Amino acid sequence: MKNSVTIWLSASRPKTLPLALVSILTGSALAFASGQFSWTITFLSLITATLLQILSNLANDYGDAVKGTDNAQRLGPIRALQTGKINLTAMRNAIIINVLLTLLAGLALIFYALDSLESILIFLLLGVLAITAAIAYTVGNRPYGYVGLGDLSVFIFFGLLGVLGSCFLQTGKLDFSLILPSIGCGLMAVAVLNVNNMRDIENDAECGKYTVAVRLGQEKAKKYHFVLLAGAILAFGSYLLSQDKPLWISLPFLLSLVVVIQHGKAVWKTSKPAQIAPMLPVIVKCSLITNLLFVGVVIAQTLSMV
Repeated sequence: MKNSVTIWLSASRPKTLPLALVSILTGSALAFASGQFSWTITFLSLITATLLQILSNLANDYGDAVKGTDNAQRLGPIRALQTGKINLTAMRNAIIINVLLTLLAGLALIFYALDSLESILIFLLLGVLAITAAIAYTVGNRPYGYVGLGDLSVFIFFGLLGVLGSCFLQTGKLDFSLILPSIGCGLMAVAVLNVNNMRDIENDAECGKYTVAVRLGQEKAKKYHFVLLAGAILAFGSYLLSQDKPLWISLPFLLSLVVVIQHGKAVWKTSKPAQIAPMLPVIVKCSLITNLLFVGVVIAQTLSMV
């Protein structure tokens, strides 16, 4: 039993879960700044986002295994199906169960947070799209992750919808001034995916998985990575500076530059995909630190008005 739990825990890829959580935390911090924060909605949002991330991970494992992309040549961690400890049937069943759990959590969130029929219907549609996107990334005859649309999907769901959606669920209004932090959050999430894709660039190309990194090539993918990092810092920083608050409150956010620049330099020095592999947990930490520093500054700016 213990071994089984360990196997499934590994299959859920817990190290990737911060990617799902930071967009919710960012959106919730912005809701707090507007004076309409809800612990219950934040908790339900975090549960739903976590289940969606796990669903995406399981579906990705399944899709890449079926297509032969997860093979001995791949540089990343050995996936659950690769080990043979989980078979395709068990993984399909796990995906179905996870879809049901995600639906239950999402419905609880929507009906607790919203009372407008229009808003409920819109979020139901968005929920279905999110579940579909999590599965269709690598599963099916035409998975969009295999034609280079994964970056766009991550940007939308881990940035725009994650931040703006979680904030709307608490405030009941769509504030387009929050587009900057949602862009920053989305670009950091795409940067994580880009490191993953640069690591697997050679194997993905051989298996017909044409990610953005594969289409660009290793050197241009590194330049693309710098654009993502710089864009994220610029978006977050621009939002903080646009607030009518004392500048000193925003200074802690500058600490994100330290980790991001250090990571960027390390990526620039690489010449082989194998050198990129150790950098995946680093970029996850960069994303987490950057978002949390932004959240901390937003909360500090809000409390400074009390």
